[in-house]
Amino acid sequence: PPMDWVTVVFLLLPADAAAMYKQWIPNTNFETASNWDKGRVPCASDVVLFEKNKVVSVFVRSPHVLTDMYLPLNGELVLASGAGFAAFDGSWDPGCGSGILCPEFADAEHHAWFDPTLWQAVSPREELEPNGRIFSVDEERVPCRYDDVIFQPETSFRININSSQRVINLRSISLMGQEFSSPEAWAGYLRGPSAPLQFHGNGTLQVTGTGCSDKSGCSCGNAPDGHRICSALLRASGRQCPALTCQSPLQPLGHCCKVCGATISLDFTPYFDLQKYRDRLVQALLSQPKYAGVRMAISKVDKAQTFLGVIPRSSTPLIQIVLIDDGAGVQTGTAAEEMAADIMEHITQHGEALGISSAKMEVATGSTLSRQVGSHASSKIAAGTVSGLLFSLLLLGGILFLHRKGKLRLPTLRVPRPWDRVEDLASPAPASDKGFDNPMFDVEPPSVDPGAETGQEMAPKDHQVFYLNPLYDASETET
Repeated sequence: PPMDWVTVVFLLLPADAAAMYKQWIPNTNFETASNWDKGRVPCASDVVLFEKNKVVSVFVRSPHVLTDMYLPLNGELVLASGAGFAAFDGSWDPGCGSGILCPEFADAEHHAWFDPTLWQAVSPREELEPNGRIFSVDEERVPCRYDDVIFQPETSFRININSSQRVINLRSISLMGQEFSSPEAWAGYLRGPSAPLQFHGNGTLQVTGTGCSDKSGCSCGNAPDGHRICSALLRASGRQCPALTCQSPLQPLGHCCKVCGATISLDFTPYFDLQKYRDRLVQALLSQPKYAGVRMAISKVDKAQTFLGVIPRSSTPLIQIVLIDDGAGVQTGTAAEEMAADIMEHITQHGEALGISSAKMEVATGSTLSRQVGSHASSKIAAGTVSGLLFSLLLLGGILFLHRKGKLRLPTLRVPRPWDRVEDLASPAPASDKGFDNPMFDVEPPSVDPGAETGQEMAPKDHQVFYLNPLYDASETET
């Protein structure tokens, strides 16, 4: 049976608990095997190579014995306590094998800030969410403007921060075990020697120290770099989106590839609370056994508005819910569709109390041939629309009643008719047109006394264009 949403009890958390932490995954540590082209950490008989023109920052966690090491022209080795390097004395190292190898440090220049595969979301609310059931659209997998960024302690890194934005805003940055949460502290770090080795590119990271203060949520702010995000994501997945089995798949805002399942777009009022509504969906629906295969993303996004469907005009914020499931074949998207229908039904009953003014649902499943669309507007908006129509009808009826009683005169509007235009086109030339002489006949037209009041003269002046027909006697024409 459906769950009574009104009786759900929520655990209230402080405002900061809604913050999202994004952790950088790659590192440039000396002890990370994948950072070396031989796939292992250098050992005693090795000659270590750092390409001389590559800029690097390398954290060294422990002591190492090497035969030789070539360092770059511009870089740093950050040594942990007790770490260091010693020269190989020729004694046998059983872990090193025979012969001298020259492992080279891998190129870290390709690690890009706007690559979603290189970030991991760390939420302080994981205890309230089914494991792995909440996901983010692709633009939100990269740090958003109100997120906290974490670089693991005792790790080095190098990141390309090329961006379409001059400044990449963040709430805070933690690196090398130190947190920077104010613009002044972060500006001081950027002036140090390590920052240019860790961050490169045309963008600038800016720490604001402020989180999202709008209870209806805040949009991510990564839309200007959406093309960078999608390019990196598609490059990692073979440069193409996965094949889908549903007809007319959906394109969620902020997502690189189309999906099967359902999307719901919510228009909201100042009373809407995104975090509370998200908790309500998780606890009342997503946690039900019948929706065990459904995953959900919910966030505020900006929908672009255009003039005539072409010219960009502005953007409108809305709440987007994306539901996908693990169904296959004809079952693809059916569980997501069922959950979306439950959400829409609840909005019909309680949307106004939750601060939801209207909702629109779109569905694409393996069992349908066309996209299904449903919508709902709150009773307050519907009542306002009906009231407006009734008022307009009453006003029009009153005007017609007064007109028929003779108490109100309405202006007469002359509507041009098609035959009027035909008559206008067929009317003769103006009076100033004296006609033309026909060289076939040398006959002078009879003179007309302007003072005589004959029937000919009563004819309109614009009909005085004529000629004499020689087939008839002139006297007959005069009669």
